[in-house]
Amino acid sequence: MTAGMRFGLDVAQQRMSWDELVRRVQLAEALGFDGVWGFDHFEPMYGEGPGETFEGMTTLAALAGATSRIRLGLLVTGVTYRHPSVLAAQALTVDHASHGRLELALGAAWYDKEHTELGIPFPPAGERFDLLEDTLEILTRLYTGEVVSYAGRRVSLEQAQMRPLPVQRPHPPIWIGGTGPRRTLPLVARYADVWHAFGTPGSLAPVNERLDELAAEAGRDPGSIVRAASLSLDDLGTARRHAAKWQEAGFGYLVCGWPSEGDGRVEAFAADVMGDFVEPGS
Repeated sequence: MTAGMRFGLDVAQQRMSWDELVRRVQLAEALGFDGVWGFDHFEPMYGEGPGETFEGMTTLAALAGATSRIRLGLLVTGVTYRHPSVLAAQALTVDHASHGRLELALGAAWYDKEHTELGIPFPPAGERFDLLEDTLEILTRLYTGEVVSYAGRRVSLEQAQMRPLPVQRPHPPIWIGGTGPRRTLPLVARYADVWHAFGTPGSLAPVNERLDELAAEAGRDPGSIVRAASLSLDDLGTARRHAAKWQEAGFGYLVCGWPSEGDGRVEAFAADVMGDFVEPGS
């Protein structure tokens, strides 16, 4: 095998009780997954009618106290839901509460129904990407701990300072997902520690190459940006083959979807597949 792969588990955080959510997260930790992923919404995205949905950032803060090793994140944190400075303070709090286990995945948000129903502004796509860019710049500047002034497209700072410094330096790993050539990939090239994309190794190869070019143009080592994709656990043989193809394509992280078969399938994957891809002792 080539370089070791890291695996995260998406716990399908909607329409489940708090105790079930915590149970799944603790199961993932016990089985040796690198990270666990919830979601950042205020109502279910799938299924009919209302259902349990817990706010994302406070969920991560609570999970920090219910776990000890596993890394914690949301796929993904929509920048429309919180003022960037508030998000910066929340993420900083989770980073400390977890002793440096936060993964900070950011996106421009897309679920217009939720925004409309809850009275949250949902500007046009271009403005949302402006806000995403402002958020990335504000986070990275505030996490220096220095006094910051910043004239943004949607949000600005005036002699702002935030302490303490993050546990993870210079900041928690920033994830950005998507393949949009005009706005998304340039932001990935400038800011992301991890790029998360949907597709196949073949379909993403040209985008991967373009990201390398953009990162070099931005003065960054393209190899410093981890490439992440998703993996279905519905069939373990298929999961093994797909994981091998992602690894061969240079991807270093796979987010595993919670399977319909539940705990047993997750346990079998961890026991029979995952160990063949992770580095010993990781």
